[in-house]
Amino acid sequence: MEESLSFLDTFDSNFRPLVVIELAKGTKKETIAWFTRRIVDKKANGGAQLLVKPLVTENGDENIYLVGASHLRLLLGAETVGLVKECNDNSMRAFTYSSRKTFKDFADDNHNFLTMSECQYIIKHELENLRAKEEKMIPGYPQAKLYPGKSIVRRLLTNGILVQIFPLHDREELKKLRHSWYGRVKVGYQPLDEIRCYFGETIALYFGFLEYFTFALIPMAVIGIPYYVFAWEDYDKYVMFATFNLLWSTVILEVWKRICAIMTYHWGTLLMKRQFEEPRPGFHGVLGINPITGREEPVYSSIKRQIRIYLVSLPFVCLCLYFSLYVMMIYFDLEQWALDYHEENESTFSNLMLFVPSIIYAVVIEIMNRIYRYAAEFLTSWENHRLESSYQNHLILKVLVFNFLNCFASLFYIAFVLFDMKLLRQSLATLLITSQILNQFAESLLPYWLQKRHNKRMKKRMCSVKTDTDLSLVEQVNLEKEMGTYFGTFDDYLELFLQFGYVSLFSCVYPLAAVFAVLNNITEIYSDALKMCRVYKRPFAEPTANIGVWQLAFETMSVISVVTNCVLIGMSPQVNALFPDSKTDLILTVALVE
Repeated sequence: MEESLSFLDTFDSNFRPLVVIELAKGTKKETIAWFTRRIVDKKANGGAQLLVKPLVTENGDENIYLVGASHLRLLLGAETVGLVKECNDNSMRAFTYSSRKTFKDFADDNHNFLTMSECQYIIKHELENLRAKEEKMIPGYPQAKLYPGKSIVRRLLTNGILVQIFPLHDREELKKLRHSWYGRVKVGYQPLDEIRCYFGETIALYFGFLEYFTFALIPMAVIGIPYYVFAWEDYDKYVMFATFNLLWSTVILEVWKRICAIMTYHWGTLLMKRQFEEPRPGFHGVLGINPITGREEPVYSSIKRQIRIYLVSLPFVCLCLYFSLYVMMIYFDLEQWALDYHEENESTFSNLMLFVPSIIYAVVIEIMNRIYRYAAEFLTSWENHRLESSYQNHLILKVLVFNFLNCFASLFYIAFVLFDMKLLRQSLATLLITSQILNQFAESLLPYWLQKRHNKRMKKRMCSVKTDTDLSLVEQVNLEKEMGTYFGTFDDYLELFLQFGYVSLFSCVYPLAAVFAVLNNITEIYSDALKMCRVYKRPFAEPTANIGVWQLAFETMSVISVVTNCVLIGMSPQVNALFPDSKTDLILTVALVE
């Protein structure tokens, strides 16, 4: 690695760049030599057995490296990660190299048997499983300590030596996908199979769920419009809408399970085995032998993890929940102030002031949610979970508990303590609409505008470089490495989860909630597609069989929705009139319906 390769010498006909590794500028030569040697070394020697070559730009920088793999290495990697492919008899089976001839479309010279996203996923898996064996430190950086079992990539990242690893876009395929996905406004389904081939199953499932949820909201919206128009000021006539609401919130999730299973079976991920899940890159411990797989991997005491969870994380979450309730009470003080001001000065301005506390509270909720999210990520990473699925489950649980209380506690308080349906409608409308506007701006419009500005500057700079070589790949890498990083579907599912809560819990008193949700989701489909294709780097594909713990989260919200709507029905004057003498019978009837 001491000698520099020119750009034209970097590539040969058998090398296909799939993944980009960007090292910090000024990284020591011995560090680069050691890291690249570990990447190309054989698996038996603790390497990844991949191909790596430097991308040398006009100014001579050698901090960017392109990673690929031979066709044989990718096929063996597909067996290692447990990819499921379609066989000649139309069945779905885990790919094995020994039986490769039995799989549909396989040929020794067919390098498209594995999609580009699958190849990039295999390379990511191999890089993340590069672990220290005998090394005590990273060569050239004595302060960057290593010990047996420590993830090399993780240590390089935490010490600032490795800037980022990301998969390259396929510009021709991306152009086709953009055209069929959001290139023209149309009424129809999204190209989920194409999205899955390009971005992987996790992202395709999110867009499939977003599309399904949007269609599922349409009946609620259709019923809600006339209900809102003809019973606008009569807050008590919500019994029928609440009844439909509690049935709707249960049925749509059961239907989604079947649709999800159909899609993932077709994609081959429904049959993927859980034992192929490797330790996550951030997991650290003493190197040992996994008793199930027989492979070397880090081992960490579960007792230590439980101590961290119950003695540190749990008290912190409880403290945050208390602070959220404290902020909620301040909001009600502001509501009372605005009401008193309106009663003293009845005017157009005082009418507008009635909405100010709710708007301020909605903005504060968004800020608190985002700050808490960073704290939850830090704590969950510190707990040192072995598997990525376990890490995600604990992170989602922390975030959902706080977000639920932060977003819905005020609504429950208004409905079941203050019994103020007019204030409930006002608060629900303000929280829903404000949160949707803030999310659209923060997640799509602002990143797109910033990325567009950056791309213009970068293209001008690239055009000013005078050279006879083909700079198409250099330009592509330089453009993509400066793009934002997509951190997964967590925030997208969280937004849908909160939206589902707003619609299913209290939309009977504000029937237009579903209408605003449909309008938001239609724009969300296009804005999310735009940011995936134009704003963010291409994310690594992640095979998945379902939407994971989010299914349980939505089902839990559905159960809470059933209870809430049954209680609202029990509180209505129409139902109370049926039990004039005994409230006990009313309570028992409501409990029985639940």
